[in-house]
Amino acid sequence: MIQLKTIEELRLMRESAQLVSKTLGILAAEIKPGVTTLQLDKMGGEYIRDHGGEPAFLGMYGFPNNLCISPNAEVVHGIPNDKPLEEGDILSVDCGVYMNGFYGDHAYSFEVGEVSPEIKKLLKVTKESLYKGIEQCVRGKRVGDISHAIQSHCEAHGYGVVRELVGHGLGRKMHEDPQVPNYGRKGSGKVLKDGIALAIEPMVNLGTEKVKFHDDGWTVTSLDNSPSAHFEHDVCIINGKPVLLSTFKYIYDALGITSDEERPFTLDF
Repeated sequence: MIQLKTIEELRLMRESAQLVSKTLGILAAEIKPGVTTLQLDKMGGEYIRDHGGEPAFLGMYGFPNNLCISPNAEVVHGIPNDKPLEEGDILSVDCGVYMNGFYGDHAYSFEVGEVSPEIKKLLKVTKESLYKGIEQCVRGKRVGDISHAIQSHCEAHGYGVVRELVGHGLGRKMHEDPQVPNYGRKGSGKVLKDGIALAIEPMVNLGTEKVKFHDDGWTVTSLDNSPSAHFEHDVCIINGKPVLLSTFKYIYDALGITSDEERPFTLDF
């Protein structure tokens, strides 16, 4: 059952989502060759706690760390370790916060040093597909419209859109209804209404869409070991239109990137 939120609840959700955003921003400045994902995990957990939140992933379903950090062919749910990052790696950092009774949950795929043009394009197209999906988050449309927009954009570039892992509703629980696949038919699925809050998260592989689930119970990699990209935003519907609860602004400030991609989805409420 979909739990629609009031404006007051969405404001609290935005605080949680924004703490995720700020955490990703402080990590953005630290992601470079030689740094370990365990170091990033420690920094992220400390920052969240210092700013009034709890790392939502720690202990959830038994997950052992603060953040899910997934390099290269790892799609999602990577467990931080002490292996140093290398020049040319890519790194999905997925962060969750619990604060004020609500969850925030979003992710960004970072370049480590200089990456190949092929990888840059994968990251660009995957992030574009996230916003294509957000554009469809409109009152009266359906979940399948979000899914189809993501799938069609990525597959037009020859990429594999992961099937086994999906986005989701978000609120007082980390995973609420509805599921939001990154593939699907226009006009299918649940109807979108004001007050819905979703974590939309394309997971896209350079090669096959198929994945492998590892014996640690968490790590998921592309089946052909090709690089994988992952971007995620928290979004709601207010007055019939999509509104971002999360932001990449703090990441872009840290990396010196200028972008107006979020402007159509920004509302002061």
